[in-house]
Amino acid sequence: MPIVFSTNPNFECPDEEREEIQTLDPDKQKLIVSIDRRNRAGKQVSLVTGFIGREDDLVDLGKILKNKCGTGGSVKDGEIIIQGDFRDKIVVILNSLGYKAKRGN
Repeated sequence: MPIVFSTNPNFECPDEEREEIQTLDPDKQKLIVSIDRRNRAGKQVSLVTGFIGREDDLVDLGKILKNKCGTGGSVKDGEIIIQGDFRDKIVVILNSLGYKAKRGN
């Protein structure tokens, strides 16, 4: 967002015209579940990528996966990060929720 400075006391900053990304239906999502060890001090994490939609919906999906896997994790940069190698379990959970998920590497 650009910084705007004006000496006009009645100046109103124009709103950026950003469209809110709508979350696709689960059956239209194509998620890939892979494992990652880079920049994680040798620890393994399961990454869920390919989600198209609002950040809030991604966070909710991340909470469901963390809860069902019984482990920690986070949501960053449009990816769900689950601690540990739970690729197979995550694919089964996502498929049961109606998502098209496949196992990556």
